[in-house]
Amino acid sequence: MQAEGSTAGSLLRDEPKQAFHCRPPDDRLRERYKHIFALRGPLPERKLKSAFDRTLALIGLVLTSPIFAVLLLGYLVEGLFIRDNRGPPFVSYRAMSAGREFPKYKFRTIKIGCVDQEAARRGDWHAYAGEWTPASLTYVGRFVKKTYLDELPQLWNILRGDMSFVGPRPLATHHYQRDLAQGNVSRMLLKGGLVGQGQALKGTADLGSPEAEYDYIDQYLSLSAVGLLWHDIKIMGRSLKVVFEAKGL
Repeated sequence: MQAEGSTAGSLLRDEPKQAFHCRPPDDRLRERYKHIFALRGPLPERKLKSAFDRTLALIGLVLTSPIFAVLLLGYLVEGLFIRDNRGPPFVSYRAMSAGREFPKYKFRTIKIGCVDQEAARRGDWHAYAGEWTPASLTYVGRFVKKTYLDELPQLWNILRGDMSFVGPRPLATHHYQRDLAQGNVSRMLLKGGLVGQGQALKGTADLGSPEAEYDYIDQYLSLSAVGLLWHDIKIMGRSLKVVFEAKGL
């Protein structure tokens, strides 16, 4: 047990700071949203939201199939000319959504030589921690990371019911445990989202603040089915602005 704890501590020390930016809730948040902090276990699914998510994910997969095809061709061509950049276009690691573990799919961003193969077999996020080192990125990987296209395979996660379009961004399992230990419960209560209110904070000093996530849970609990759907659509629209600004690196 001591060796395992030592290894976990070493991994945390070696992680880039950008990999975990979640902040703990302060006393003001705990008081304002005490009805949320009193909850235990995942919240019941909102049926209209779930139906919208899966329908839009299916439409999204069809509409983005040309993008998938172009990127797959890009991986193939890059691998033909640059041996070190060869490898599978898709990867996955264990993440958490509504307190449940699932395989989170992404386009591969780093060179295979920079992947910890043993960690990859375990589904451990650390296998791909090299994505925060510019020299580890492939040419296609740099492009998809900067434009958030590396997240596109998560449309499949939404279609499967692992994720939602809007919700707190799902964290790798060890990051989820770390966030839970510092007092946040948002990812225990709700499905992880492809986008969320917090995403629009990227590039600002407020990035990592949990307030937007608790505000969303409050809306999730109080709005009507149609009201919540409209709220989600507005958040998705705001998040598109961040995507178009290509702040992913």
